[in-house]
Amino acid sequence: MGDDEGPDGTSDDLTHTDESGNVQMVDVGDKPDTARRAEARGEIHLQESTIEAIREDGIEKGDVLATARVGAVQAVKHTWETIPMCHQIPITNVDTDFELDDDHVTLTVAVETTGKTGCEMEALEGVTTGLNVVWDMVKAAEKDADGQYPDTAIRNVRVVQKQKLALE
Repeated sequence: MGDDEGPDGTSDDLTHTDESGNVQMVDVGDKPDTARRAEARGEIHLQESTIEAIREDGIEKGDVLATARVGAVQAVKHTWETIPMCHQIPITNVDTDFELDDDHVTLTVAVETTGKTGCEMEALEGVTTGLNVVWDMVKAAEKDADGQYPDTAIRNVRVVQKQKLALE
């Protein structure tokens, strides 16, 4: 159950609008600080030859996964600047993990913070930006003869876990 949800997992209140329907940031000032962690995951589907080139560090632009890792961490740190009603939160840790399969790369981003609001959006931003960086790094290898990307797709981006623990 989330911070703004009722027992059935839904909310009767729209937390990002006021009584007049104007958009507003949620006031978290009275909430206690808690340790929070969110983990998000997503995939980028690529040609098998592109996956092999990533494995062999054979992409012209450089180390795909190292560059994507930097992009993911940067995105986590700047989420509040791109998601309009997102609070700027103190990020205490970011972990990134890449798995290469025959036809896709999976990126998992775990974000930790201590504060008054969760870090799911930060984890999602890390995943989507990290996967976009992979795409940018490999796009020359993925283009077909017409300059299109028929096999390239970012899919299954989701929050796979979130935790909230009281501070001792």
